[in-house]
Amino acid sequence: MHDRVDQIIAWSRTHEGRKLIRYTSVSVISTVVSQGFIIVFYGIHLMGIVASTITANAIATVPSYYLNRNWTWGKSGRSHLFKEIIPFWTLAVLGIAFSFFGSLFAKHFVNSHSFPHLVNLLVVMAANFISFAIFWVAKLMVFNRIFHVSELEEVDEHLTEEEFAHRIED
Repeated sequence: MHDRVDQIIAWSRTHEGRKLIRYTSVSVISTVVSQGFIIVFYGIHLMGIVASTITANAIATVPSYYLNRNWTWGKSGRSHLFKEIIPFWTLAVLGIAFSFFGSLFAKHFVNSHSFPHLVNLLVVMAANFISFAIFWVAKLMVFNRIFHVSELEEVDEHLTEEEFAHRIED
């Protein structure tokens, strides 16, 4: 067991490990943002279930793009329209469409039961979270290709001194 923990810790210090940890962290941030806006929009009756879900996810996509591009994949400068922006936003729209179907399910469920509004809100938030979770892995694989750093030297420039020394030893 101790060896497995050491392996996981060592992997988390690699470029790929750090990238996955950062991607996951950005996903947590995006989820908190979208859930927060669902609470605001649907929770205080500003919008209906579907509109709240779509709007909240669209808003959360903006920080997701910039955090993933800059922090997770280490890209800076101008974004490339066809290699970065269009693929990212295409996947984002697909993710929002996926959450749209989750919100339709939540709307149907909420409308067919007589729960208090707080329970309805929790149902909507759960449907959004589950929709996001299902789509998450597919986005990771595609984003990894979109923002893929092809040259080893480009990877090396984003490593800390410790990571670089460890890579050299391998």
